[in-house]
Amino acid sequence: MKYKGSIDINQPLAIVTALFADSKNLVKYQDGFQKKELIKGTEGQDGTVSKLYYKSDKHEMELTETIIANRLPHTFEAFYHHKHMDNTMKTTFTALSDEQTRYETEVEYTRINWVMPKLIAILFPSMYRKPGERWMKNFKTFAEQQ
Repeated sequence: MKYKGSIDINQPLAIVTALFADSKNLVKYQDGFQKKELIKGTEGQDGTVSKLYYKSDKHEMELTETIIANRLPHTFEAFYHHKHMDNTMKTTFTALSDEQTRYETEVEYTRINWVMPKLIAILFPSMYRKPGERWMKNFKTFAEQQ
């Protein structure tokens, strides 16, 4: 399953990508984000592995992020592993003007190995797309307030 999204942010490319690159900002736009823990490598570098922890209501989730290619300010690509699924996310930033940046994502789920997530992906694919869209909108709001 694959989906794409984009949003235009009223900030220069340099500001948008600096905010995106700083993992301390994740808590400001990703619902339920708790912490990011470096496992191997140097933060932001290709091949770096980190654990991401999320909590919503009574549910906790742990993801492993492996940076595939960090070419900011233009692109960032990473692989995310969860015990029930894997996905890749490619993020692209394009300067539309000196004061506006387009933020685009392309997410592809490459493995879903549990019955409920598979059914949700088939019957309600928007359930996978909506959190990403919400995080993009939250990031836009956060970035434009800087």
